[in-house]
Amino acid sequence: MAKILVTGGLGFIGSHTVVELVNAGYEPVIVDDLSNSNIKILDQLTSIIGFKPPFYQLDLCDEQGVKDFAAKEGDIAGIIHFAAFKAVGESVKLPLKYYRNNFYSLLNVLDAYQGKQVNFVFSSSCTVYGQPDILPVTENAPVKPAESPYGNTKQIAEEMLKDMVAAGTSYKVIALRYFNPVGAHASALIGELPIGVPQNLVPFITQTAIGKREKLTVFGDDYNTPDGSCVRDYIHVVDLAKAHVAALKLMAGESFKGYDMFNIGTGVGSTVLEVIHAFENTTGVKLKYEIGPRRPGDVEKVWGDVTKSTQKLNWKTELDVNTMMSSAWEWEKYISANPL
Repeated sequence: MAKILVTGGLGFIGSHTVVELVNAGYEPVIVDDLSNSNIKILDQLTSIIGFKPPFYQLDLCDEQGVKDFAAKEGDIAGIIHFAAFKAVGESVKLPLKYYRNNFYSLLNVLDAYQGKQVNFVFSSSCTVYGQPDILPVTENAPVKPAESPYGNTKQIAEEMLKDMVAAGTSYKVIALRYFNPVGAHASALIGELPIGVPQNLVPFITQTAIGKREKLTVFGDDYNTPDGSCVRDYIHVVDLAKAHVAALKLMAGESFKGYDMFNIGTGVGSTVLEVIHAFENTTGVKLKYEIGPRRPGDVEKVWGDVTKSTQKLNWKTELDVNTMMSSAWEWEKYISANPL
């Protein structure tokens, strides 16, 4: 089995990707500093896949620690790099925290494996597009100034990776530009597990529904959208996880050279209020919510053209918004009854 390093592998997207890697016949090795994850997710993964995957607790900003790990763990066929801070709102308030962590961790991993034949999947984001002029946005759309420091870290990281490949590196690289991952694994044993107050919509919805939060705030109802709330392209996290497997398979082929990027979404935009109503209709639980002011760093509307992903990556989404909401709700009920 090909060995794949998964940085941030106990996080929301990382843990689901570990499951899909195993399902596809890969051998995942997990690195996580546990700053925004929980060690007990390792036991949850073990219950799903039937064995405990190798795990190392390591801060990837520790340059020597990363080099020591790379020397110890031996040859790997690929790296999926999730490890990064990712809250848009927090990045506006604490930009240096985001620049320091997101750049140092990436650079240290790249340096540690420089010169080796490695297929590298980078966890990027639709925030690299800023507010697109044309929707749905394609991979060829001009990159506009990011709306947040978080988005800027993804823009600059993509530029770093392209420059590295152009310089004749041993890496093959694919950047996956995620839209908005939501939902949870069908087992309800892993899902989004925010520490403190959730920064993303769906965990705030589920925590409000179960009574952990008094009410949900919709940030703005005066955008140029069907109901005034922001529009996003919400994608089930299991579909998203499978895109990483597809990226590894593409790079394993002799025809793939250098660098490429792909939109990873459904290709359909939904407003915040539409998602709230989808949750209510799917679960039968009514939500208490209010309209608040716009949130700094938020893009008005964005959804992706996924033609390239469908045709070249040979990947497409399978799970709809109702499954996204119902699986997220099952996870919330599970985690509330069985705190980690």
